Amino acid sequence: MAKAAAGVVLGMALAWVGIPSGSAQTRPPEVVDLAPVVVSGVQPGPGMWRVTGTDGHALWILGTVSPLPARLEWRADEVEAVIASADAVLGAPGWTLDADVGFFGRLTLMPSAMKAAHDPQGRRLQEILPADLYARWQPLKQRYLGRGGGVEKDRPLVAATRLYAAALEEVGLSPRSGVGEQLKKAYKRRGLTPVVTKLEIKVDDPRAALKEVRASTLEDVTCLQRTLDVVEHQLPLLVERANAWAVGDTAALQHLALKSQYDACIGAIASSAMGQRRGMTQLDARSTEKWLGAARDALARHAVTFATVPVHSLVEPGGYLDRLRQAGYSVQDP
Repeated sequence: MAKAAAGVVLGMALAWVGIPSGSAQTRPPEVVDLAPVVVSGVQPGPGMWRVTGTDGHALWILGTVSPLPARLEWRADEVEAVIASADAVLGAPGWTLDADVGFFGRLTLMPSAMKAAHDPQGRRLQEILPADLYARWQPLKQRYLGRGGGVEKDRPLVAATRLYAAALEEVGLSPRSGVGEQLKKAYKRRGLTPVVTKLEIKVDDPRAALKEVRASTLEDVTCLQRTLDVVEHQLPLLVERANAWAVGDTAALQHLALKSQYDACIGAIASSAMGQRRGMTQLDARSTEKWLGAARDALARHAVTFATVPVHSLVEPGGYLDRLRQAGYSVQDP
Protein backbone atom coordinates (compact mmCIF):
# COMPACT_ATOMS: atom_id res chain seq x y z
CA MET A 1 0.00 0.00 0.00
CA ALA A 2 1.00 3.59 -0.26
CA LYS A 3 3.18 5.23 2.37
CA ALA A 4 0.14 7.35 3.13
CA ALA A 5 -3.24 7.51 1.43
CA ALA A 6 -3.78 10.62 -0.63
CA GLY A 7 -7.33 10.64 0.70
CA VAL A 8 -10.28 8.46 1.54
CA VAL A 9 -11.44 8.18 -2.08
CA LEU A 10 -8.00 7.25 -3.42
CA GLY A 11 -7.41 4.95 -0.47
CA MET A 12 -10.75 3.23 -0.96
CA ALA A 13 -9.86 2.61 -4.60
CA LEU A 14 -6.64 0.88 -3.59
CA ALA A 15 -8.63 -1.48 -1.40
CA TRP A 16 -10.03 -3.12 -4.53
CA VAL A 17 -6.58 -4.33 -5.65
CA GLY A 18 -6.97 -7.52 -3.70
CA ILE A 19 -10.24 -8.36 -5.42
CA PRO A 20 -10.11 -10.51 -8.60
CA SER A 21 -10.24 -8.47 -11.79
CA GLY A 22 -10.62 -9.10 -15.49
CA SER A 23 -11.79 -12.70 -15.07
CA ALA A 24 -14.77 -14.17 -16.84
CA GLN A 25 -17.55 -15.51 -14.68
CA THR A 26 -17.68 -19.28 -15.07
CA ARG A 27 -21.26 -19.81 -13.99
CA PRO A 28 -24.45 -17.73 -14.03
CA PRO A 29 -25.10 -15.83 -10.81
CA GLU A 30 -27.66 -17.31 -8.46
CA VAL A 31 -29.37 -15.91 -5.43
CA VAL A 32 -28.63 -18.28 -2.56
CA ASP A 33 -30.62 -17.80 0.64
CA LEU A 34 -28.74 -20.32 2.78
CA ALA A 35 -25.77 -18.87 4.64
CA PRO A 36 -22.55 -20.33 3.20
CA VAL A 37 -20.29 -22.18 5.62
CA VAL A 38 -16.76 -20.83 5.98
CA VAL A 39 -13.97 -23.18 7.01
CA SER A 40 -11.99 -22.30 10.12
CA GLY A 41 -9.10 -23.59 12.18
CA VAL A 42 -5.82 -25.01 10.91
CA GLN A 43 -5.77 -25.51 7.12
CA PRO A 44 -2.95 -26.37 4.67
CA GLY A 45 -3.56 -23.76 1.97
CA PRO A 46 -2.81 -24.47 -1.71
CA GLY A 47 0.31 -25.87 -3.33
CA MET A 48 2.69 -23.74 -5.38
CA TRP A 49 3.46 -23.38 -9.07
CA ARG A 50 7.11 -24.02 -9.98
CA VAL A 51 8.64 -22.06 -12.85
CA THR A 52 12.09 -23.15 -14.04
CA GLY A 53 14.59 -21.93 -16.59
CA THR A 54 17.03 -23.96 -18.68
CA ASP A 55 19.69 -23.39 -16.00
CA GLY A 56 17.54 -25.08 -13.36
CA HIS A 57 16.79 -21.89 -11.42
CA ALA A 58 13.32 -22.06 -9.88
CA LEU A 59 10.62 -19.50 -9.09
CA TRP A 60 8.04 -20.84 -6.64
CA ILE A 61 4.71 -18.98 -6.82
CA LEU A 62 2.00 -19.12 -4.16
CA GLY A 63 -1.36 -18.20 -5.65
CA THR A 64 -3.33 -15.90 -3.38
CA VAL A 65 -6.98 -14.91 -3.08
CA SER A 66 -8.84 -12.24 -1.17
CA PRO A 67 -10.99 -12.36 0.88
CA LEU A 68 -10.17 -15.44 2.96
CA PRO A 69 -11.89 -17.04 5.96
CA ALA A 70 -11.61 -14.64 8.89
CA ARG A 71 -10.73 -17.43 11.35
CA LEU A 72 -8.24 -19.24 9.15
CA GLU A 73 -5.07 -20.63 10.70
CA TRP A 74 -2.71 -21.39 7.83
CA ARG A 75 -0.32 -24.31 8.21
CA ALA A 76 2.42 -22.97 5.94
CA ASP A 77 5.03 -25.72 6.32
CA GLU A 78 5.67 -26.23 2.59
CA VAL A 79 5.79 -22.54 1.81
CA GLU A 80 8.05 -21.78 4.77
CA ALA A 81 10.44 -24.54 3.65
CA VAL A 82 10.74 -22.94 0.22
CA ILE A 83 11.31 -19.50 1.74
CA ALA A 84 13.97 -20.95 4.05
CA SER A 85 15.92 -22.06 0.96
CA ALA A 86 15.20 -18.97 -1.17
CA ASP A 87 17.78 -16.44 -2.32
CA ALA A 88 15.16 -13.79 -3.12
CA VAL A 89 11.48 -12.94 -2.62
CA LEU A 90 9.29 -10.98 -5.02
CA GLY A 91 6.58 -8.72 -3.63
CA ALA A 92 3.04 -9.08 -4.93
CA PRO A 93 2.21 -7.41 -8.26
CA GLY A 94 -0.15 -4.49 -8.67
CA TRP A 95 0.07 -0.76 -8.27
CA THR A 96 0.14 1.67 -5.39
CA LEU A 97 0.02 5.36 -4.67
CA ASP A 98 3.22 6.78 -3.27
CA ALA A 99 2.38 9.94 -1.31
CA ASP A 100 5.25 11.28 0.77
CA VAL A 101 3.36 12.51 3.82
CA GLY A 102 4.48 12.35 7.44
CA PHE A 103 2.34 11.64 10.50
CA PHE A 104 1.41 15.26 11.14
CA GLY A 105 0.77 15.74 7.46
CA ARG A 106 -1.75 12.90 7.54
CA LEU A 107 -3.51 14.52 10.49
CA THR A 108 -3.85 17.83 8.66
CA LEU A 109 -5.21 16.03 5.60
CA MET A 110 -7.97 14.19 7.49
CA PRO A 111 -10.65 16.92 7.20
CA SER A 112 -10.03 17.21 3.47
CA ALA A 113 -10.06 13.43 3.13
CA MET A 114 -13.44 13.14 4.80
CA LYS A 115 -14.86 15.83 2.50
CA ALA A 116 -13.40 13.99 -0.51
CA ALA A 117 -15.51 10.96 0.40
CA HIS A 118 -18.67 12.99 -0.25
CA ASP A 119 -20.18 14.14 -3.51
CA PRO A 120 -18.68 17.53 -4.51
CA GLN A 121 -22.16 18.89 -5.25
CA GLY A 122 -23.51 17.80 -1.88
CA ARG A 123 -25.89 15.27 -3.42
CA ARG A 124 -27.10 12.18 -1.61
CA LEU A 125 -27.12 8.73 -3.18
CA GLN A 126 -30.82 8.96 -3.97
CA GLU A 127 -30.06 11.98 -6.16
CA ILE A 128 -27.07 10.33 -7.89
CA LEU A 129 -28.28 6.79 -8.56
CA PRO A 130 -30.94 5.76 -11.08
CA ALA A 131 -34.20 4.89 -9.32
CA ASP A 132 -33.94 1.14 -9.97
CA LEU A 133 -30.38 1.01 -8.66
CA TYR A 134 -31.27 3.00 -5.56
CA ALA A 135 -34.15 0.57 -4.96
CA ARG A 136 -31.63 -2.29 -4.96
CA TRP A 137 -29.24 -0.36 -2.71
CA GLN A 138 -31.75 0.39 0.04
CA PRO A 139 -32.46 -3.15 1.37
CA LEU A 140 -28.79 -4.16 1.15
CA LYS A 141 -27.72 -1.00 2.93
CA GLN A 142 -30.25 -1.63 5.71
CA ARG A 143 -29.22 -5.28 6.06
CA TYR A 144 -25.46 -4.77 6.17
CA LEU A 145 -24.98 -1.15 7.30
CA GLY A 146 -28.09 -0.43 9.34
CA ARG A 147 -30.64 2.35 9.00
CA GLY A 148 -28.29 5.28 9.65
CA GLY A 149 -28.16 7.93 6.95
CA GLY A 150 -24.45 8.82 7.06
CA VAL A 151 -23.50 6.59 4.15
CA GLU A 152 -26.16 8.28 2.01
CA LYS A 153 -23.84 11.31 1.79
CA ASP A 154 -20.97 9.24 0.38
CA ARG A 155 -19.91 8.99 -3.22
CA PRO A 156 -21.07 5.71 -4.83
CA LEU A 157 -17.50 4.33 -4.78
CA VAL A 158 -17.12 4.93 -1.04
CA ALA A 159 -20.60 3.59 -0.28
CA ALA A 160 -19.77 0.49 -2.33
CA THR A 161 -16.59 -0.07 -0.34
CA ARG A 162 -18.43 0.11 2.96
CA LEU A 163 -21.21 -2.22 1.83
CA TYR A 164 -18.76 -4.80 0.49
CA ALA A 165 -16.69 -4.80 3.70
CA ALA A 166 -19.80 -5.26 5.86
CA ALA A 167 -21.14 -8.07 3.67
CA LEU A 168 -17.82 -9.93 3.85
CA GLU A 169 -17.81 -9.65 7.62
CA GLU A 170 -21.31 -11.11 7.86
CA VAL A 171 -20.39 -14.25 5.91
CA GLY A 172 -17.13 -14.76 7.82
CA LEU A 173 -14.65 -13.50 5.25
CA SER A 174 -11.91 -10.91 5.60
CA PRO A 175 -9.69 -9.08 3.08
CA ARG A 176 -7.00 -8.94 5.78
CA SER A 177 -6.10 -12.50 6.69
CA GLY A 178 -3.05 -13.55 8.68
CA VAL A 179 -1.37 -14.98 5.58
CA GLY A 180 0.60 -11.82 4.89
CA GLU A 181 1.93 -11.64 8.43
CA GLN A 182 3.04 -15.28 8.35
CA LEU A 183 4.93 -14.64 5.14
CA LYS A 184 6.61 -11.54 6.60
CA LYS A 185 7.82 -13.56 9.57
CA ALA A 186 9.21 -16.25 7.26
CA TYR A 187 11.01 -13.60 5.18
CA LYS A 188 12.48 -12.08 8.32
CA ARG A 189 13.77 -15.44 9.57
CA ARG A 190 15.51 -15.92 6.23
CA GLY A 191 16.81 -12.34 6.26
CA LEU A 192 15.08 -11.41 3.01
CA THR A 193 13.35 -8.20 2.00
CA PRO A 194 10.84 -8.64 -0.84
CA VAL A 195 11.75 -6.97 -4.11
CA VAL A 196 9.18 -4.23 -4.78
CA THR A 197 7.29 -5.19 -7.93
CA LYS A 198 4.30 -2.86 -7.62
CA LEU A 199 3.99 0.00 -10.06
CA GLU A 200 4.25 3.20 -8.01
CA ILE A 201 2.13 6.21 -8.95
CA LYS A 202 3.83 9.20 -7.39
CA VAL A 203 1.62 11.83 -5.76
CA ASP A 204 3.92 14.79 -5.20
CA ASP A 205 1.31 17.02 -3.58
CA PRO A 206 -1.31 14.97 -1.68
CA ARG A 207 -3.10 18.12 -0.49
CA ALA A 208 -3.54 19.33 -4.08
CA ALA A 209 -4.66 15.84 -5.13
CA LEU A 210 -7.27 15.79 -2.39
CA LYS A 211 -8.52 19.21 -3.38
CA GLU A 212 -8.83 18.00 -6.95
CA VAL A 213 -10.67 14.83 -5.88
CA ARG A 214 -13.06 16.86 -3.75
CA ALA A 215 -13.97 18.98 -6.77
CA SER A 216 -14.17 16.06 -9.22
CA THR A 217 -17.30 14.20 -10.24
CA LEU A 218 -16.37 10.55 -10.67
CA GLU A 219 -18.08 8.12 -13.02
CA ASP A 220 -18.52 5.64 -10.17
CA VAL A 221 -22.19 4.62 -10.37
CA THR A 222 -21.14 1.44 -12.19
CA CYS A 223 -18.81 0.67 -9.30
CA LEU A 224 -21.76 0.58 -6.90
CA GLN A 225 -23.88 -1.37 -9.38
CA ARG A 226 -21.21 -4.08 -9.75
CA THR A 227 -20.78 -4.19 -5.99
CA LEU A 228 -24.50 -4.77 -5.54
CA ASP A 229 -24.24 -7.64 -8.07
CA VAL A 230 -21.51 -9.24 -5.96
CA VAL A 231 -23.32 -8.78 -2.65
CA GLU A 232 -26.64 -10.02 -4.04
CA HIS A 233 -25.39 -13.00 -6.01
CA GLN A 234 -21.73 -13.91 -5.49
CA LEU A 235 -21.07 -14.08 -1.75
CA PRO A 236 -21.52 -17.89 -1.74
CA LEU A 237 -18.99 -18.15 -4.58
CA LEU A 238 -16.53 -15.96 -2.68
CA VAL A 239 -16.91 -18.29 0.30
CA GLU A 240 -16.45 -21.33 -1.96
CA ARG A 241 -13.26 -19.85 -3.41
CA ALA A 242 -11.92 -18.87 0.02
CA ASN A 243 -12.59 -22.39 1.30
CA ALA A 244 -10.87 -23.90 -1.75
CA TRP A 245 -7.75 -21.86 -0.99
CA ALA A 246 -7.81 -22.80 2.69
CA VAL A 247 -8.08 -26.55 2.10
CA GLY A 248 -5.62 -26.56 -0.80
CA ASP A 249 -8.07 -27.37 -3.61
CA THR A 250 -6.05 -25.83 -6.44
CA ALA A 251 -8.26 -27.33 -9.16
CA ALA A 252 -11.32 -25.62 -7.71
CA LEU A 253 -9.43 -22.35 -7.40
CA GLN A 254 -8.63 -22.35 -11.09
CA HIS A 255 -12.32 -22.77 -11.97
CA LEU A 256 -13.67 -20.19 -9.55
CA ALA A 257 -13.04 -17.14 -11.70
CA LEU A 258 -15.43 -14.40 -10.62
CA LYS A 259 -16.30 -11.23 -12.46
CA SER A 260 -15.75 -8.53 -9.86
CA GLN A 261 -16.32 -4.85 -9.36
CA TYR A 262 -12.58 -4.10 -9.46
CA ASP A 263 -12.37 -2.65 -12.97
CA ALA A 264 -15.38 -0.41 -12.52
CA CYS A 265 -14.22 0.92 -9.15
CA ILE A 266 -10.57 1.47 -10.03
CA GLY A 267 -11.63 2.81 -13.40
CA ALA A 268 -13.70 5.53 -11.75
CA ILE A 269 -10.48 6.96 -10.31
CA ALA A 270 -8.05 6.06 -13.09
CA SER A 271 -10.21 7.41 -15.92
CA SER A 272 -10.97 10.69 -14.17
CA ALA A 273 -9.17 13.86 -15.27
CA MET A 274 -7.24 13.78 -11.99
CA GLY A 275 -6.19 10.16 -12.54
CA GLN A 276 -5.12 10.78 -16.12
CA ARG A 277 -3.00 13.77 -15.09
CA ARG A 278 -1.26 11.64 -12.48
CA GLY A 279 -0.33 8.83 -14.82
CA MET A 280 -3.04 6.31 -13.91
CA THR A 281 -3.15 4.90 -17.43
CA GLN A 282 -2.89 1.23 -18.50
CA LEU A 283 -2.29 0.26 -14.87
CA ASP A 284 -2.82 -3.48 -15.32
CA ALA A 285 -0.54 -3.76 -18.36
CA ARG A 286 2.20 -1.64 -16.81
CA SER A 287 2.12 -3.46 -13.47
CA THR A 288 2.15 -6.83 -15.23
CA GLU A 289 5.24 -5.89 -17.22
CA LYS A 290 7.01 -4.68 -14.09
CA TRP A 291 6.36 -7.96 -12.25
CA LEU A 292 7.37 -10.10 -15.24
CA GLY A 293 10.61 -8.13 -15.56
CA ALA A 294 11.38 -8.74 -11.89
CA ALA A 295 10.56 -12.45 -12.29
CA ARG A 296 12.87 -12.85 -15.28
CA ASP A 297 15.65 -11.03 -13.43
CA ALA A 298 15.22 -13.22 -10.35
CA LEU A 299 15.24 -16.41 -12.40
CA ALA A 300 18.47 -15.33 -14.10
CA ARG A 301 20.24 -14.37 -10.87
CA HIS A 302 18.99 -16.76 -8.18
CA ALA A 303 18.71 -20.51 -7.77
CA VAL A 304 15.50 -20.24 -5.74
CA THR A 305 13.01 -17.36 -5.66
CA PHE A 306 9.63 -17.19 -3.92
CA ALA A 307 6.70 -15.02 -5.00
CA THR A 308 2.99 -14.45 -4.37
CA VAL A 309 0.54 -13.63 -7.16
CA PRO A 310 -3.29 -13.60 -7.18
CA VAL A 311 -4.54 -16.91 -8.58
CA HIS A 312 -6.72 -15.28 -11.25
CA SER A 313 -3.73 -13.33 -12.59
CA LEU A 314 -1.72 -16.54 -12.78
CA VAL A 315 -4.14 -18.85 -14.54
CA GLU A 316 -6.31 -16.62 -16.75
CA PRO A 317 -5.63 -16.85 -20.51
CA GLY A 318 -2.71 -14.57 -21.27
CA GLY A 319 -1.95 -14.34 -17.55
CA TYR A 320 1.40 -14.56 -15.78
CA LEU A 321 1.90 -18.30 -16.28
CA ASP A 322 1.07 -18.10 -19.98
CA ARG A 323 3.50 -15.19 -20.37
CA LEU A 324 6.26 -17.10 -18.61
CA ARG A 325 5.67 -20.16 -20.80
CA GLN A 326 5.85 -17.97 -23.89
CA ALA A 327 9.19 -16.63 -22.63
CA GLY A 328 10.57 -20.17 -22.64
CA TYR A 329 10.20 -21.19 -19.00
CA SER A 330 8.76 -24.50 -17.85
CA VAL A 331 5.76 -24.34 -15.55
CA GLN A 332 4.79 -27.16 -13.19
CA ASP A 333 1.32 -27.03 -11.61
CA PRO A 334 0.84 -27.73 -7.90
